[in-house]
Amino acid sequence: MLDTLLLSRIQFAANISFHILFPTITIALAWFLVYFKIRYDQTQHPVWLRAYRFWVKIFALTFALGVVSGITMSFQFGTNWPGFMEKVGNIAGPLLGYEVLTAFFMEATFLGVMLFGMKRVSARVHTLSTVIVAIGTSLSAFWILSLNSWMQTPSGFEVRDGVVFPTDWFLVIFNPSFPYRLSHTLLASGLTAAFLIAGVSSYRLLKGDDKKAPQLTLKVSLTVAALLAPLQMFVGDLHGLNTFEHQPQKVAAMEGVWETEKGAPLLLFAIPNEQTKSNNFEIAIPNMASIILTHDKNGEIKGLNEFPDATPPVKPVFFGFRIMVGMGMLMIVVALYFRFTLWRNNTLAPWQLKTLIAMTFSGWIATLSGWYVTEIGRQPYLVSGVLRIEEAVTQVASDNVLISLIAYLTVYVLLLIAYVRTLFYTADKSVEVEEYQKPSIEENVYA
Repeated sequence: MLDTLLLSRIQFAANISFHILFPTITIALAWFLVYFKIRYDQTQHPVWLRAYRFWVKIFALTFALGVVSGITMSFQFGTNWPGFMEKVGNIAGPLLGYEVLTAFFMEATFLGVMLFGMKRVSARVHTLSTVIVAIGTSLSAFWILSLNSWMQTPSGFEVRDGVVFPTDWFLVIFNPSFPYRLSHTLLASGLTAAFLIAGVSSYRLLKGDDKKAPQLTLKVSLTVAALLAPLQMFVGDLHGLNTFEHQPQKVAAMEGVWETEKGAPLLLFAIPNEQTKSNNFEIAIPNMASIILTHDKNGEIKGLNEFPDATPPVKPVFFGFRIMVGMGMLMIVVALYFRFTLWRNNTLAPWQLKTLIAMTFSGWIATLSGWYVTEIGRQPYLVSGVLRIEEAVTQVASDNVLISLIAYLTVYVLLLIAYVRTLFYTADKSVEVEEYQKPSIEENVYA
């Protein structure tokens, strides 16, 4: 029989995994919409408006699923993890409240104008509404990541009678890992949205859609991906150095380092063995891990055995990190090469379009694997050094948790299938229905 702790962890992981898929798209997709709308206002070229109208439908669908899954996820603070709010509610509560009062209200208020007000308000007001919604999505990420980062690297607080109280809200919000985590996540959202747009645009082109809108959105999305992918690698390195400073046990799990050593190798592949506290089948580059993390080939990296009471599960962190990095490297290669091809030939070969279709949701893979590294690497703590997971879990019977877990998983699988099918159904209808109008100005406005 599975115990309540394990089931509650699985349930929260399932909820957050499903929820994060949608904000990861909407945060950046909103800014794509801002760009499309401003370009239409500037040029009055109908291709920009067609791009906006198509992708605002996808934004609305994605935003709705993000809101619904976010609400169900928040229930678990009371049902599965009551000890979390009892211990750190004085910090978590206000930060979540700020997110609702600022970001969510801003999004909800102006989303209606953005979706239905194009013919009811002036162009300037409609564009402003789109900008405000985009600001709201980014502000939402700000507050949520501030709380998550505080859970990773808590600061600006004191503990009185077993309860956490804030002493400096500036240090709470702008905790040591927050700038790196926020930057890394926003860039991940940009890449997720860019590859989603590129994949759906390629799908439309491969279906025979010869209109200008999918050609335009393909160019824009690949340009953004080509710019953001290398930048993400740089920011990811900075984030890794910050993690090495504040959460060395997480880095040790990421790198598969068991014993503290100088000149640690970079493991391209290995199978961590938590029973023997060693790795099997290692493929390594000598000294490279120390060079990356300390900028010294003889730099010291603390091993997992230095943290006997705070060792995270090694395998999911180790492999999750490599999946994230591998997908990131693939994104860099595809974005740069395909954008260069598009610049040179003004078109992509069928195999390239098929590759982009296959990578439509590649951002989800990278985001989820990175999220697992972040969250599992913090174990056995919910709040690093402050609250352990077994101290926060509910006392509800495991059978009850299992029933709710099965219900959540069933609904989430059905919703995810429906989302993907609706996405491509919308693309199919656009190919069949959308009518192309001859541009009224020079073709180079969308080049």
